[in-house]
Formats: sequence, structure tokens, C-alpha cells
Amino acid sequence: MAIEADSNLEQSERIEAGKMTSSGAAKTRRRKPTRKDTKPTPPKGTLPAFSDNALRVLRARYLRKNELGEVIETPEQMLWRVARNIAQADLAYESGADVEKIAHEFYLATAQLEFLPNSPTLMNAGNVLQQLSACFVLPVGDSIASIGEAITNAMLIHKSGGGTGFAFSRLRPKGDIVASTGGVASGPISFMRIFDTATEQVKQGGTRRGANMGILRVDHPDILDFIRCKRGGNGLTNFNISVGLTEEFMDKVENREDFPLLNPRSKEPWTDPKTGSPVRLNARKVFDLLVESAWEGGDPGIVFLDRLNRENPTPTIGEIESTNPCGEQPLLPYESCNLGSINLSRCVREKSGVNWQKLGRLVKTAVHFLDNVVDVNNYPLPEIEEITKRGNRKIGLGIMGWADMLIRLDMPYDSEEALRLAEEVMQFIWEHAWDASIELARRRGAFANFPVSIFAVSSDGSPTGKVHRPGRPRRNATVTTIAPTGTLSIIAGCSSGIEPLFAVVYERHVMDKEVLLEVNPLFKEVAQREGFYSDELMAKIAKKGTVKDIPEVPRKFQRLFVTAHDINPTWHVRMQAAFQKMTDNAVSKTVNFPESATKDDVAEVYWQAYRLNCKGVTVYRDRSLEGQVLTLGTAEPAPDEQGRLQWKRPEVLQGTTYKIPTGFGESLYVTVNEDPNGSVREVFANISRVGSDLAADAEGHGILASTFLQSVPKPDPQVLVRRLAGIAGSSLPAPQQELAAKSIPDGIALALKKHMETKQKGDLDFLTRRRDLRIPGRCPSCRSANLRHQEGCLICLDCNYSECV
Repeated sequence: MAIEADSNLEQSERIEAGKMTSSGAAKTRRRKPTRKDTKPTPPKGTLPAFSDNALRVLRARYLRKNELGEVIETPEQMLWRVARNIAQADLAYESGADVEKIAHEFYLATAQLEFLPNSPTLMNAGNVLQQLSACFVLPVGDSIASIGEAITNAMLIHKSGGGTGFAFSRLRPKGDIVASTGGVASGPISFMRIFDTATEQVKQGGTRRGANMGILRVDHPDILDFIRCKRGGNGLTNFNISVGLTEEFMDKVENREDFPLLNPRSKEPWTDPKTGSPVRLNARKVFDLLVESAWEGGDPGIVFLDRLNRENPTPTIGEIESTNPCGEQPLLPYESCNLGSINLSRCVREKSGVNWQKLGRLVKTAVHFLDNVVDVNNYPLPEIEEITKRGNRKIGLGIMGWADMLIRLDMPYDSEEALRLAEEVMQFIWEHAWDASIELARRRGAFANFPVSIFAVSSDGSPTGKVHRPGRPRRNATVTTIAPTGTLSIIAGCSSGIEPLFAVVYERHVMDKEVLLEVNPLFKEVAQREGFYSDELMAKIAKKGTVKDIPEVPRKFQRLFVTAHDINPTWHVRMQAAFQKMTDNAVSKTVNFPESATKDDVAEVYWQAYRLNCKGVTVYRDRSLEGQVLTLGTAEPAPDEQGRLQWKRPEVLQGTTYKIPTGFGESLYVTVNEDPNGSVREVFANISRVGSDLAADAEGHGILASTFLQSVPKPDPQVLVRRLAGIAGSSLPAPQQELAAKSIPDGIALALKKHMETKQKGDLDFLTRRRDLRIPGRCPSCRSANLRHQEGCLICLDCNYSECV
């Protein structure tokens, strides 16, 4: 539903009703502008309404804040800030460029939620940081100096809001002799852990931690350890990892043959320093281990290195060894890429198919926008600026809202007609994006490496690769990428990337005791129109997330509103392959498996991705990560053999220890542990007199309190506070301090009371500790288990946290 721009203030004020001061953004828009006003005033026009979820995301991560953390910008002002900033680049090529007109074109495309650039552009354009790229790849050489430089550079990039990819294939293996010192090498995995620790300490743009991709060639001597390095929650929480496979390796797997491990430095067969013999591994056994690890926990993914380099637009400049964190952007060392996505759900003519005219216009605008981003970007390193801005000028235009488009066109996601449309849509975007790049090159000049690129023609007049209009100069070395849209799709109010719907209805846990039902707007529209909508039905669907086999939903709509887990994995790969045909870079997508999937199912997907010419693939089997509970419906403790609900303790719990003064002459130390949902589950009470009656008393009361907290689905610590507070010992002196324990149980009550008050007040240190805890299968921000794994990343359905930018 469209509303006037000025009326859109009403939804902007819903960001946090009552929290904006009189000097906030909403007031600024109401009063008559004066010379002191510094906030840009967006042009008037018809704009769509942002959803409550979109406003929540915008306020948390995108809108400007003052030094007190208060929001001082509306969504419209943010988009106008970005549009005006990016439009300035035109002045570098045309002194008389109508920047306001260009900015208005950019603004309408973004404000109407038809196109959005990657998150760093929305966050940083027009602000002090001005770092606008999401994707980077950094080289890692086989020396302490090179490794240290890569870590330092990665921290700078993470601080500015970008993610980094690394190939660790050049590092010598564990146990190899270091000639300069006579010692032995620790291997790439040990250094990956140093990268991981460094990432843990740096937040992107002050809002979140960075993400990394780590790739190791399958013929590296440490490949077996690499495949297993994340199993069992064994660290590297800031890394996605992928094995770089070769065509030769896949041939060996098919034929069940051995293959040689290679020396990372010489590329000759590697000789084990202990035995002095060359090492060969059975390819099928390595492949099976890779499948087993991915089945167990989602890592590692696979990437086909030969294919990345077969479509490398500038092969004489360098070899592609790695990708960005979600795998969709293969890059040369020091390259970065600027991404953006067109919302296909807004390119549909009601009952008459795709609006090709509108789609073509949006492609042209988006390419212009993204090329401008390359120019106004503030690059974190001079090497990155050199190859990105002057060398290759790569951009990556992708899509979101694909599942919504199919629903609007009455096409089931897992259908032959949907695959045909995918190829048609992506070819249209690919051709129009290249036409726009060619037109920009006519006015601005081609990217510097064009003469040695695959777009130039060979001596016989033929192109050297898949090329639109061979021989024609173009502005950019690549133009299309299917990137994860993450929070962008939440802002745009559409489905993510090329993924199917994750759920038709799901539960959002907004507070400890409040659960809201989120209903897909297209499904709600259909259900109300067809007369089968009811609150009771929505609650029933939320328990499963899918309408499959729900008798109240007509079969036609059960077929149309399929979800990721309804769809056979074969269709996931076929859809990825359909889009990959006309994508310069790669496609970020997750093949979702039900929990019951077998290792053979995973292996079949890998083979299918290989045979259909995908550049890589990521799989995720539901609930495969340790600690994950239901991602759809309601997560409840499982009953024991007697039918009683029991809480199962994970290996890691977050705790806070409180020092409580007593009248005993020494302090009582009470540790309060929470489960990943934020519920208090354990209490440990200790006093220094080990072996004394007091120490036994403290331990016993802790056990009893923990038993109560673990015996109910949603324990309320306040019950313990009320029951234990004030109990006094008769033979001990009364404490003189206000916050001091009259007895062991009273001390436990005081600690629990302090703990709950700290949570309610939102103590920053406490919240930071909660946010810093990373547990497999839990949201790193709010620790909810209400997650979805798609597009190679993680999205929280409760707080809208996303790894994808």
C-alpha cells in the first residue's frame, strides 16, 4: 500500500514510539527548515510503508544516532543521504551533471524498495566512514610477516563494515620444516584460529563482528584436519570454511583413485618429513569425509576453483583463490566488490507477467549507482583502491524477492516453469547490465585492465570467454552476482535472494513472555481473499512453519506456498544452476535438508552441483548444529521416560559471578548461569572455608536451586528470590552492609535479585556479555534458537540479526 512521503513520518516515528526527543528526526521534518538545519530533506513522492520488522532493523543498524545512541534520522532521510552522496560521482565525469536529478532517480529506486545496495553503503554513504564495500579478499603468504599483515588488514576491513575471504593454501603444512629457524610449522589451521580471535575483538562499524571465509585447496597436506576443524563446535565461529575442489579431484572421486598432496610452495608432490615418502590419499575417502562433516554441522562448503578461474575476467592479472564470506563473490587478492539487489517482487504486472520494462529501467539505474559507488568509496587499503577503482571496477548486481515473484505469478518454486523463468529473468538482467556498463564506458572509459581481459578479442577475432558483445569496451570487469540479501530483504519486505520461503507462518519471540505470529503477507492476502484465514489456523501453521498437509489450506495454495524444507534438495540445486548460467560471479544459496536427511543425500547434492556447473554449494541439515532447537514452531524441553519435561544442559553456558558480603567474616560467591535462551538454569554458591559446614551448606543450596530451575520449561528465578530472601541464621552476627547476606539462602536470593535487576535495566556490560557469547545453533546477538540458515549465512527470526550484508 502506498502513502505520501510526508505521511511516511508516521511509520518512521514507530521506530521507537516515545524515544525520539524534540530535536529528533521526526520533529525536524515537521518544522520549517532553517539555515541551521543540516539534515537533508527527501523529495516528496509516493512511497511504500516500511514494515515494523524493517523499522526495527533500520533503527538498530542503519539510521544515524547521536552520541547518546538516540536515532536522529528517518528511513527517508537515510535513503536521501545515500542517494545524494552516490550521485556526486557524476561530477567527476561531467562538470555540468544534474546531481539533484540523478540523486532523485537513485532515491526513488531505493525508497520504493525496488533496489537496495549492500548494507555498508546504506550505513556509511554520506557519513564519516564512507566505506561502502561488503566484500574483500586478502592474500595470505607463507611467512610470519605476510600473515601478520593480513590479520592487521582484516581488522581494518572488519572495523569499516566489510567481510573478508582468505585462501590459506599457500601456507606450509603442520610439521613441515622451517629452514630459517630449524623448527616446524604449525600449519594453516593454527593461524586461522589467530585470525578468528582477532575478528572476535573487532566490531564492524561499531555494530557487529566481521565474517570470514577460509578456503583450503583439496590437495593441501593439511586438508583432512581442515575438513574436521569446525566439527563438534570446535571454535572458528567467525569463519565459514570451504574446500577448494578441482576437476582432477572430482574425476579421481568418480574413479575411486588416489590423488597426490602437493607442496604449497613448489606445487610438486608433498613428501612427509617423517617418512620421506610422497603422500597420496584416496579421493573417495576424502570426499566422504567432506560430506560427513557438512552433514554433521554445515561446514565445510565446497567451491570449484577451476570454474572460478575459467570465468576469471582478468586471468593475466592474477588467479582467483578465494571468495567473500558467503561464497558468491570470487575475487583476486586485494579486490573488493560493491553489491546491490533488485526486488523482483516489485517487477510483476498483476495477472500479466513480469514487468520487463520496469526491470530494464531498474537494471540501468542500479549499474549507474554501483559504478558511482566505486568512485566515492573510501577504501581501507591503498592496494584495494588500486585494483578496485582503477584496475577492474567489479560490481555485483543481484536480486531478491524471487519467491515472491513466483507466488504472484502462480508458479510453484519447484516447477519446470519456474526454472525457465529463472533463466529468462537472469539473462535479461545480465544483458541489460552489460549494455549499461558498455554505455558507461563510452562516456567514462573502460576499466583499466580491459585490454588484457576476456572481453577483448583474440587474434582470430573471437572472445576468450562468456562475453556479451565481445570486443566492446565496458566499465566493469563483472556486473552480476547473486548475493545474500539478509537484512536487505527485511527492509524491502520481500523474500531473501533466490531462496524459497523459509516459513509461511512462524513465531517471533519479542520479549521473555510475548510471542507474535509473523504471517507471510502474500499468504495472508490469499487466505483472506479465499476465505480460509483465521487466527487459529495461523497458530496451527506456525507450529510447522509450512502449509503442507494442512487440510484447511486448499491444495492449490499448499503447492504454491512451498517452503525450503518442503522442496526436494534437487530443486534447490537446479534453481541455483539456472541463475548461475547468466551470473558473472557466483550464487549464494543454501540447500536446506530436513533433519532426517542422510549423508548420501548430501553427497548427491554435491554431485548435482558439480554436474550442473555451479561454482560451489552450501548445505545445511536442520538442527545439525549442537545446541540448536526447533527453528520453526515452539522450542520446548523434551519429556523423559516418565513423561516429565526435562532440560538438557549444553556443554557451554554463560554465567555471571556475584560477590555477596556476609556476616560470617568472608564473602559468598554466587554464580548464575543462563541457557542460550536467556533463562536462568544453574546456581553455584561457594564460600572460602572448603570442607566446612558453611561450604557444604552453600554447595547444597546451589544444587537445590539449580534442580528447581532445571525442572520447569520456563523457570522464574523470582520464585526463589521470594522464598529464600530474608532467611537469617540465629548463631551468626547480622551484617552491617545493606547488600549483605543474612544466611547462605539469603545470599543466593540477593545474587538472583541483582542478576534479574541487571537484565531489566539493560546494563550495557551485561548485554555485551550476552551478545558476545556464540553458541552453535544460537543467534550471536540475542541467543535465540529461532534461526534460519540460507544464502550461506544465518538470520535470526526474533531480533533480525543477520550475518549477511
